[in-house]
Amino acid sequence: MTGFAEHRSIATVALVVANYDEAISWYVDRLGFVLTEDVDLGGGKRWVTITPGNGQGARLLLAEASGDAQRHAVGNQTGGRVFLFLETDDFARDHALMLEKGVEFREAPRHETYGTVAVFADLYGNLWDLIEPKR
Repeated sequence: MTGFAEHRSIATVALVVANYDEAISWYVDRLGFVLTEDVDLGGGKRWVTITPGNGQGARLLLAEASGDAQRHAVGNQTGGRVFLFLETDDFARDHALMLEKGVEFREAPRHETYGTVAVFADLYGNLWDLIEPKR
């Protein structure tokens, strides 16, 4: 036993964005996410969280960039690697809907030992995997 609480989870992941409202619009309209919080913190800052439509998994905190270092990180938070993994129970359905809504996939779907997957880019160029894991 490590001494840590047994039931912990990663609840929120910060995603640096160029603009709160354009990011909200893109994730809600193109990926079907739900805006769960939008709280004015004063001084131009907001606490903005979104979740997948079913509310499962970690929330994304949309954090508007402030300062040059943060602005340079927008769209490249992981140095060009896939950053986030959007898991689905129906890859074909979600892939087709995302294409219809203008999401840019960087590759054709492929079948791996762990499931069906394809890399897509968000509005800033961050790379994501859409993945239906093998069960």
